[in-house]
Amino acid sequence: MKKFDGVIFDMDGLLFDTELIYYQSSQKIADNMGFPYSKELYLQFLGVSDEEVQENYHQIFKEYGREKVEEFIQRSYADTLEAFEAGRVPMKPGVMELLDYLEEQRIPKMVASSNVRPAIELLLTNSGIINRFEGIVSAEDVSRAKPDPEIFRKAASFLKTEPQKTLVLEDSSHGVTAAYKAGIPVIMVPDLLQPDEELRSKTLQVFDSLIEVPAYLTE
Repeated sequence: MKKFDGVIFDMDGLLFDTELIYYQSSQKIADNMGFPYSKELYLQFLGVSDEEVQENYHQIFKEYGREKVEEFIQRSYADTLEAFEAGRVPMKPGVMELLDYLEEQRIPKMVASSNVRPAIELLLTNSGIINRFEGIVSAEDVSRAKPDPEIFRKAASFLKTEPQKTLVLEDSSHGVTAAYKAGIPVIMVPDLLQPDEELRSKTLQVFDSLIEVPAYLTE
């Protein structure tokens, strides 16, 4: 059996199928406002903090003026939040089984997400799993977003676990790179984008879903 003293979960695209909702909200508002938005553009910023995404949008769409770009950002966020509050965000396969397994093994768990804390708490609360994690590290808790390793170092520090005895579960390239830089073993469960060989080399394993993780840890 592979022994880890703590497990750190990303949230968007790993615990919840949120990435598609973010994209659909952004595309809907962009189309409504006449912005040349696309799924390819959205995918460029997977795993990046909201602040960094917004800065990029202001640069990409600067010809529309700062006020219009800010309106696009705020309307997209409001549309996404409406979906969250309505409970229209499905949980990813294998989440509950993995949480059960880790609790059976008495392995503590954290959420370390580039999202903002209110959104994280809303999703975890609505799904009934917020109390199954020892803590949350959010965008507000770090000065540098993924792929910087700060968020995972803070999560491991909260768990009081050594990096090599901690496991990160991630779906994005920025998240995998952040864990790798932190010296923390990482399993990738890709969401919208598959890893290339360079990214695979930074992981312990790449799985299709979280369903596969308990068996891997039991080996």
